[in-house]
Amino acid sequence: MSTQEERIRQKKGDVEENALRIDTDRAEQIIDALNTDLANSYVLYHQLKKHHWNVEGAEFLELHRFLEEAYETVEEGADEIAERAQALGGVPVAGPSAQEERATVTFEGEDVYDVRLSLRNDLEIYGDIIESLRDHIELSDNLGDFATSEMLREILVEVEEDAHHIEHYLEDDTLVLEEATH
Repeated sequence: MSTQEERIRQKKGDVEENALRIDTDRAEQIIDALNTDLANSYVLYHQLKKHHWNVEGAEFLELHRFLEEAYETVEEGADEIAERAQALGGVPVAGPSAQEERATVTFEGEDVYDVRLSLRNDLEIYGDIIESLRDHIELSDNLGDFATSEMLREILVEVEEDAHHIEHYLEDDTLVLEEATH
């Protein structure tokens, strides 16, 4: 029989006092928002990684590289979010099933789609994450946690930049000529 239960230092969902001097009631609200952002980040991370693996076509190399940079950026932001949740006295949502359950965005599934549809699906998640980050910046500001709101602002800048790049990839103008159909 496992003795893991006896060794638990902090149960998920519990919020402990923190050295940042943000009371547990306010910290609990912020941690809840951060865990949503963390879960959403990992849904996007896995979808971008999937598209990085499956991208094909004339723009393969450029998109392959962009998607790699994009999922790395998402992962860096997720790490910052998780560490902040922990610093506030919380437990970051960590397991894949818990993240999926917690996320407010949806992974497109295991099927492989054409590049344009894949990028449109990514852009949809980016948009939802952008809105969520803005809401959580406001929440953090209203609760007096200016460091969390500043961190989320920095992440928001990166997320918006990558969303803007995807928007450009989806424009009709391209150097690749489609074969004329007769």
